[in-house]
Amino acid sequence: MRVFVASLATETNTFSPVPTDLNAFKSAFYAPPGQHPPTPTLCSAVVPALRARQQADGFELVEGTCTWAEPGGLVKRQTYEGLRNEILGQLKAAMPVDAVVMGLHGAMVAQGYDDCEGDLLSHIRACVGPDVVIGATFDPHSHLTPLRVSCLNVMNAFLEFPHTDFMVRAEQVIDMVLRAVRHEIRPIISTFDCRMIDVLPTSQQPLRGFVDRIRAMQGHDGVLSVSLIHGFLAGNVADLGTQIVVVTDNDARKGQHLAHELGMEVFGFRGSTRMHTLQPAQAIARAQAAIADPAITAPIVLADIWDNPGGGVAGDGTLLVADLLRAGIDNMAVATIWDPVAVSFCEAAGKGARLHLRFGGKSGPGGGDPIDADIEVLEVVDQAWQSFGESQVPLGASAVIRIAGTRNDIILNTNRTQCFEPDIFSNLGIDPLGKDILIVKSTNHFYAGFIGIASEILYVDAGTHYPSDPLRTHYTKLSRKIWPIVENPHDLK
Repeated sequence: MRVFVASLATETNTFSPVPTDLNAFKSAFYAPPGQHPPTPTLCSAVVPALRARQQADGFELVEGTCTWAEPGGLVKRQTYEGLRNEILGQLKAAMPVDAVVMGLHGAMVAQGYDDCEGDLLSHIRACVGPDVVIGATFDPHSHLTPLRVSCLNVMNAFLEFPHTDFMVRAEQVIDMVLRAVRHEIRPIISTFDCRMIDVLPTSQQPLRGFVDRIRAMQGHDGVLSVSLIHGFLAGNVADLGTQIVVVTDNDARKGQHLAHELGMEVFGFRGSTRMHTLQPAQAIARAQAAIADPAITAPIVLADIWDNPGGGVAGDGTLLVADLLRAGIDNMAVATIWDPVAVSFCEAAGKGARLHLRFGGKSGPGGGDPIDADIEVLEVVDQAWQSFGESQVPLGASAVIRIAGTRNDIILNTNRTQCFEPDIFSNLGIDPLGKDILIVKSTNHFYAGFIGIASEILYVDAGTHYPSDPLRTHYTKLSRKIWPIVENPHDLK
């Protein structure tokens, strides 16, 4: 057996002012054939998973390019086409193959390509022909299109949000692909369009129980895999929205019935799934009360959920930080504010330097004004990083600054990325347990890492460029009615 594997992924916020070019991929993650590290990344976990499976099964593995760009705006056309053609050239050189496994995201949009993953998979199918098994794993914050389904034999998506199970889902899709090649199963993909878009965290009910139940269905009664595609709020594309995917062993009828049943259950959750959010003033009052309470010794975490680089915005917003400074908070840490210019100033000044620095607020008015402050440079690092499960996420050149007269420490970074784990602080010399307040730029991926150290987690809607409200977002390409834009989109009269 001969298996080809590659990965091409990013999450495109079509409303973001941050363009995505080849440098965005190469600065985040770019591994040519055979150079993927042993640790997985979010969308290329299929590579280390296949390497481990190869040890047990003895098939021949051919590795192609794996690359990922941090979420941002539209991908430059030449960048997408160049990376696509690079992988297709590697596949053609590897022919003949028995299977192709792709690590994808599912929300990549390029100039002239609203469905990059569908385009890539259709080229792969044309290259290998109808009999080769093609499998792919997706991020649930994606857009499922008929073209993708028609090109695939096997697919799944991560079940957890935060995405703590990306390695497990890579292993599952690989197992289905290998079994299909050996004719042990005949996978059939069934889908159901829930006709809705919402935020669906699995760290709380009702999604917690729902995901536990669909996971338990897998491997029983001919059901090979079940996935919930959440959809991605910031994508102005035709197939925006939530869908259910069921993969059965040669039982299309069962798959369609189960997908419909589960999809209507998810539709019934609409409007009840989002994290409870506070306005900045409410969150600050709660935080001040916690600081004043001697019984509370752990930090309180304020999640700036919409200034989240993981959703494609710049992550240089200052609204919440500025409010906290005005409120007199003097022992907080912030992860992170994206500001390559400010980092370069700190690098030039050096560790221990004191200077007047302008930072943040550069990408547009929606994220607040720049902050001007007297600061001390506490740390400068050429290549900072944080953990995300088993992977390491680069922050690029980074600096830690302290606002003069306070213990307020702010991480400035050059590679845009959201906050995942507490070691984003400790790796740069900040003790997160020694702070009263931790500010994290993330919608929910931080939760698994911080729930164990926080006295309380508060989700804050401070505002930014992210289109978080579908009723106010100007979607121009939707191909059908979805909730909440239409109250009852399943009434097709």
